[in-house]
Parts: sequence; structure tokens; C-alpha cells
Amino acid sequence: MRKLIIILLILVGFLLVLNSASYYSSNFSKKDKPNSTNQVKVITEESVAINAVNKIGPAVVTIVEEAPQRNKIQFGPFSVFEVNEQQIEPVNIGTGFVIDALEGLIITNKHVVANVSAKYQVVTSNDKKYSVQKVFRDPLNDLAILKINPLENPDEALKSAELGSSSKLQVGQFVVAIGTALGEFKNTVTTGVISGLGRGITTGSAFQGYVEKLDNVIQTDAAINPGNSGGPLVNSSAQVIGINTAIASGGQNIGFALPINTVRDSLKNFKERGEFNRPYLGVSYKMISRDLAIINNIAQGAYIQEVVGDSPAQKAGVNTGDIITKIDNKKVESGDNELSAIIASKKTGQTINLTIWRNGVTLQLKTILTNASE
Repeated sequence: MRKLIIILLILVGFLLVLNSASYYSSNFSKKDKPNSTNQVKVITEESVAINAVNKIGPAVVTIVEEAPQRNKIQFGPFSVFEVNEQQIEPVNIGTGFVIDALEGLIITNKHVVANVSAKYQVVTSNDKKYSVQKVFRDPLNDLAILKINPLENPDEALKSAELGSSSKLQVGQFVVAIGTALGEFKNTVTTGVISGLGRGITTGSAFQGYVEKLDNVIQTDAAINPGNSGGPLVNSSAQVIGINTAIASGGQNIGFALPINTVRDSLKNFKERGEFNRPYLGVSYKMISRDLAIINNIAQGAYIQEVVGDSPAQKAGVNTGDIITKIDNKKVESGDNELSAIIASKKTGQTINLTIWRNGVTLQLKTILTNASE
């Protein structure tokens, strides 16, 4: 009898377990089972890159310089005789991308179109050619805007790239770079991550006549080669977050891009007046930090290394060796209040007051800012 009771208890327990399993199985199938009509999309690095290229690629163009080249006729194994006759030899020199398809506006780096005597063309991803009607160069940033006629090829509809934001970028963020690598391989695509933010670099070469200090640029390990300059650096949402600008000559996989928010400020300035209207003082300088000022017993501010002839600074009486300590009573100091940042916040034609430290004496000078020339 006792054994029978034990067997009955075991059977009852088994039935309870089965009933419980059935209940949970039924509820899972109703609540948690994916709807067969819904599609689940798996996002991979590969799909992100492909999507970005499909969206941005048609807006990327190759910039061609039409520079005159001398004909050379060789007599014998060593001598070369130059003929005065010149011929135009187009050369792919960089990359750009369309920012306004209706107006025919293309953005690139200023150093890509630095030759003011040359004529330029742009070639789209569909190999359609457009003549550049005018080049607008930003005197403060390594940026230039090219104007073309969108109707020059009526059978092609230009596509504008979507601009993102560079205010919330993070190190490690996935990016895609597109450009004409080595001036030969159009729409080359490379991928990588943002390797660093807020970098300060110097681009160009004094021997080439072009040197520019760039602050707050994006560092990336996406391969950027000569010819990529002016091309877009794109995020996972297929938005342009930077303009590929430079590579580190002494390293590998170290490239730099201008943040797109810097470009937005330049575009706003350009569209308001149809040109880059930048206030201009006319000095080159080096910032003197507080510690350096204390050590050398001098004032803190912008140490003037050179004064441009016939500039507002020269007309005001600024000399080489002066230190500008204040502008309109605002301290000039390293960081957000550097001399260039304060001048950029002013307007062309505005009168400013300069506080100058000169050999231990404080002077007050006044001048009118002019428009920066190209």
C-alpha cells in the first residue's frame, strides 16, 4: 500500500510538471515569438560601408587641373631642347564632393586648387566632365568651393552629399573615406575608425609656398593617399563628418580630416555674401602662454612674428616683436581666445581696439579690419 501511494505521488508530480511546461511554452509562443511577417536586418561593418558608398559615392568628384606643359624634344641621349609652344595636359590632382546640386557647388581643399593661374574641371563617378567656372578660396581654412554649371551635362542629375555633425564624434567610431587615390584610382573606398580628436597639424610645405596650421582636426586610420584630399569622411549613417585633408609623412595609417562643422561655418559665411568674407588683421604670431610669460618676464598674449605690408595691423602701428594682450578689452590667450579666433568673431569693416605690450610699455592702438584676400 505504501509503495502504491508513492507511485501515485510521483505520477501527480509528473503531470504538474507537464502542465507547467505546456503553459510556459504557450505563453512564449504568443508573446516572445517573432512575428513571421517582420523582417530582421543584421547590420554588419560590410553592409554599413556598402550603404555609405551607395549614398555618397555619386556625389564624389575628381578634380582635374588643366595646366600648360612645355613640349620637349630630345636630340641625342642627353640633350633636351624646349619649344616655346605649350600644350594643355589635364592632371587629376584631388577630390571633392557636391554640396549643392542645384547651384552646382562643390567643396574641396584649398591646397588642391592652389594654382590660381590654372583652369579646372571636375569629373563625376559617371565620367561626366564639368568646367569649373569659378573658384572661391577660404582665406582662413584649407577649404575651397568650386562653381560649375549643372546643366552642362543635361542627361545627368547631380547628387548632393548629406552633411552630418562633428560635434559628438567618438574615438573608435567607424568611418569610410572616399577619393581619387594617387590621382589615378577614382572613388577608392577605405574604411577605419576615428583614431583621435582635437589634433593640431601643419599642412603643406614652405618650399611649395603653402603652409597652414589646422586646429581641432580628426585623426583616422582609414587609408588616405595623395589625391584623396578634399574627399568626404563618412559616418555609419552615410553622412559627411569630415573632409580628408592630410596624411602624416612619417607614419602609417595616420590621416587627418577637417571637421564638417568647420565647413558648415564657412558655407554659412559664403552663402550670405556669395564669397568668403573674412575679417583680416594681417599678422603672423605665436601664442605666449602664462608660464612662458612668467619665465621670460614678458606679457601673455600673441607675439607678433611678422606684420603684412599695407595691412590693418601695419596701419595701426603694430610692430614685429609686439605682444597683443587684448582686443576690445578681451584677453588674448591660448585656447578658445587665441588671436585668430577673436578676429574671426569680428566683422569686416569693424573698428577694433588693440592693447599692445612693447618692451614693458602698454600701448592702445586702433584699426579697421578689412576683408581677407585670397
